[in-house]
Amino acid sequence: MLPSPYDPSRVLTIGIIGGGQLAKMTAMAAYRLGMRVAIIEHGEQSPAGVMTKLDFPGGWTDNDELDRFAAVSDIITLENEFVAPELLEHIAERRLVLPSPQTLALVRDKFTQKQTVATAGIPTPAFAAADSPEAIATFAAVYGYPVIVKTRTFGYDGYGNAIVRSERDIAAVWERFCHGEHPRAVMVEEFVRFHKELAVIVARNRRGECAVYPCVETVQEDYVCRAVLAPAPIEPNLAEHAQQLAQRAVEAIGGVGVFGIELFLSDHDSVLFNEIAPRPHNSGHYTIEACQTSQFENCVRAVCNLPLGSPEMIVGAAVMINLLGERSGSGIPDSPIEALRHGRAWLHLYGKKDSRRRRKMGHITAIGATVEEALAKARAAAEGFIW
Repeated sequence: MLPSPYDPSRVLTIGIIGGGQLAKMTAMAAYRLGMRVAIIEHGEQSPAGVMTKLDFPGGWTDNDELDRFAAVSDIITLENEFVAPELLEHIAERRLVLPSPQTLALVRDKFTQKQTVATAGIPTPAFAAADSPEAIATFAAVYGYPVIVKTRTFGYDGYGNAIVRSERDIAAVWERFCHGEHPRAVMVEEFVRFHKELAVIVARNRRGECAVYPCVETVQEDYVCRAVLAPAPIEPNLAEHAQQLAQRAVEAIGGVGVFGIELFLSDHDSVLFNEIAPRPHNSGHYTIEACQTSQFENCVRAVCNLPLGSPEMIVGAAVMINLLGERSGSGIPDSPIEALRHGRAWLHLYGKKDSRRRRKMGHITAIGATVEEALAKARAAAEGFIW
């Protein structure tokens, strides 16, 4: 029997697999609720690990370290979906792991993920497994070029994705993903012509209660999310439809915790499912300042089976801008002073030891009466901020 979070005889400890910025912000929410946090990560001085005495820097591939981490944790959640299923099943024999290993098995492989969502009647781009270069060519013959080839696992921020514009490109993409030191299985998808990329955060607890956040627009740059506009500047009926699809996707995988659902708004105003992340999501960072309950607090509430907080926005609009590394080197920025001069804009630095190009090092959130006002404030605060 797991202890109640409010059992006066002891304090609940939330174990988080991963020690990056998502774990850090989740931990901060847990601390607000009077809980303790244990972190397991590969290496010392992770952004979340430095905040707790229960830091396990040996990483989850070290069985002894993983067992020590599990022993001090009452409930375990995660900040990334790249943990091997057998490791999750190992700790799930002794501790409650949420999202469950069964849910993560449906999400970790993007082809299985798409199959599960499509079977639930949620519209997706056309897709297929690709076990040979010929399979990619056959798919493209039906749906036309370009097509998208994705690694089925270990892909994020554009890593593991490639656009195939003609049959001449197939061999190079196949060599890149399917040969070499770490060959991976791939899938192929129809290229979606869209005019906006959307996202919805959904929290769901063990009782099946859901909190669905507003639909937002994500602005991508070089395959990395550069900005999030909340709420998305689209027709209300489309935003509501996106929220409904997002909730159905989480229910289809039996999800418990917080999930980021990415969607396309096609050129024909159709909303299509793209991907789901079984953890707090970059598109939900704005919720810290702009919503009644942040995605991180609702993550803690959901895995502890507590009542979920309201996901409603408490301001007219908000914009989040990611602060990306521009060079390899120290994780300490040149100076945060200019960013701190702006009122109604919040600076979040993740405390990563090292910077590299395109790496998410922090973010800025600004609020306003309109998206345009919030965007202007966020841009002004982020201007000139470099690593």
